[in-house]
Amino acid sequence: MRKNFYKPYRIKKKKSIFQNRFFWSGFLILLMLIAVFYLVYFSSFFQVKKITIASVENIPKQDINLIIEKELNKQILFFKTRSIFLINQNEIKKDVLNNFPEISKVTIDRRLPSTLNVSLTQRQEMAIWYQDEKSFLLDNEGIIFKEITEAESDLLKIKNLVQEIELKLGNRVIEKEKLNQIFSINSWLKNNLKISLKTVNIISGERLNMETFDGWEIYLNPQGDIDWQLTKLKAVLEEIPFEKRKNIEHIELRFGNLAPVSPPLID
Repeated sequence: MRKNFYKPYRIKKKKSIFQNRFFWSGFLILLMLIAVFYLVYFSSFFQVKKITIASVENIPKQDINLIIEKELNKQILFFKTRSIFLINQNEIKKDVLNNFPEISKVTIDRRLPSTLNVSLTQRQEMAIWYQDEKSFLLDNEGIIFKEITEAESDLLKIKNLVQEIELKLGNRVIEKEKLNQIFSINSWLKNNLKISLKTVNIISGERLNMETFDGWEIYLNPQGDIDWQLTKLKAVLEEIPFEKRKNIEHIELRFGNLAPVSPPLID
């Protein structure tokens, strides 16, 4: 007779979560993350303590420092911080440029653990932009950055007579390519013909009236062949004795192969 053997039913005890090695591994990782978070954002070691600002003429350092301090002071939950890692460089640059149009570039360098170096590049005055009886310093990017009286500077004056452009400091009022073209023409005239321009009047997209310091004007088409127009000018002036040049009203370079002089001076 076969005997039946029954295995007793056993209930396996569950291990406590505190005996689970994965729990403790995760717990240690969490502690490490919290420690790193605290070190990076709240530890005094990485709090900004020193701000150096490269000197810029006519712009008080304390004004720049106020903008930086405003961006430095943060709050995470209920805790205040000046962590060097939380600095929003783009916001600082934007605020500085908006408040100081005479600054063209802001460079921010983090020096760990707690120093912030700020370098400012100032716009260089290259010409005067004249519009609506107002005068502004103009840089080589075509941006106006300071309003002045016309008599304050003997720089080349560029007068806009063709369209209304918003006269807001920091705005570009003339395309860089067109501005460089004017500068190149002025430089060529000085180097090759000993002529200095006093004022460039933008009459239209196809006409520039260039007034010389001698009182006569050059009419030129900026969309045409500039080299050819200047070659014509040189050829015409070579035929005019110096003593008669003071009687010139204007020289027209925009049309044809000849450059008409008004009034006619060549017999």
